[in-house]
Amino acid sequence: MIDKILAGRVALVTGASRGIGRAVALRFAAEGAHVIALARTQGALEELDDAIREVGGAATLVTLDLRLPDDIDRMGLALYQKFGRLDILVGAAGILGTLSPVSHIAPKDWDDVMAVNLTANWRLMRSFDALLRQSDAGRAIFVTAAVASHASPYWGAYAASKAGLETLVRSWATEVGRTTDLRVNLVDPGIVRTKLRAQAFPGEDPLKHKPPEEVTQIFVDLASPGCEINGEIVEA
Repeated sequence: MIDKILAGRVALVTGASRGIGRAVALRFAAEGAHVIALARTQGALEELDDAIREVGGAATLVTLDLRLPDDIDRMGLALYQKFGRLDILVGAAGILGTLSPVSHIAPKDWDDVMAVNLTANWRLMRSFDALLRQSDAGRAIFVTAAVASHASPYWGAYAASKAGLETLVRSWATEVGRTTDLRVNLVDPGIVRTKLRAQAFPGEDPLKHKPPEEVTQIFVDLASPGCEINGEIVEA
């Protein structure tokens, strides 16, 4: 019998109802992790749960809107009471917002993009830092995009949220890397066949791009107890 890389690990994945988050949650379950799958859509989470059971895995479903920060804090307490630790955190949830000139971005669109792509991930770090330190090999992985470092017209809000996330994650990595076993990294998955990509490029043939399942290996590698990479942006 082949040992599963993440056997016995407890992994929280945000944005688990679709796209990269769903693919990572399913792959982690197949690799032996107990997956805490978080998303806003209960029906899609239940479909994921069915898929996880088919590969012999187990999941805890959490329906939560990441724009409600107090709910994130309550989840941290609930996970402590149930598991006592968190081995893996994957921040895969993200929204595009409206592509428009910077001066035309509506305040609500700006606030929503920052709330989900940046502030929610900070709240996750704040709520789960202690739980990840309780693990013998805590791992945190966040999803970024090339546009964070390559200015493109009309992508201002999304790009700024990802650039902020990169700086925040790498700062956290420097804080924990020397004194704990926690390792914190970012993944740039490249162009992937997701709803966000289709929203940004509606006239594109989605079949030209790789499906989310093809980028899950790097998440497994970074989540594994033996990984020593810290504070890096890793391309899938």
